[in-house]
Amino acid sequence: MGLTRAELFTPAQNELAALAKVLGHPARIAILEHLLKTRTCINGDLVEELGLAQATISQHLRELKNAELIQGTIEGVSVCYCINPERWEYIATLLNGFFGRLKPFGLNCC
Repeated sequence: MGLTRAELFTPAQNELAALAKVLGHPARIAILEHLLKTRTCINGDLVEELGLAQATISQHLRELKNAELIQGTIEGVSVCYCINPERWEYIATLLNGFFGRLKPFGLNCC
């Protein structure tokens, strides 16, 4: 049996790529920015804030929740979301480690 594409890369490379995919949509970035600004929100608030359909917002929230970037609680018929601080810190460390690998090369790097 042959290797799958994911098996060609390290777990860290696969994790970073999956994270980049989740963060690769501007609606998800807008949702995260709104949550950072308000500290929490009810799902319906995002519809008003972003102007996207409820179903579209729900799909983006599901992706963010699957990546554990956000967490939610059910309050009656409403779902309240906020940033998952532990995962947020982990991802910040992961991205800083990746981007921090570039060492100053001077003007003649190529």
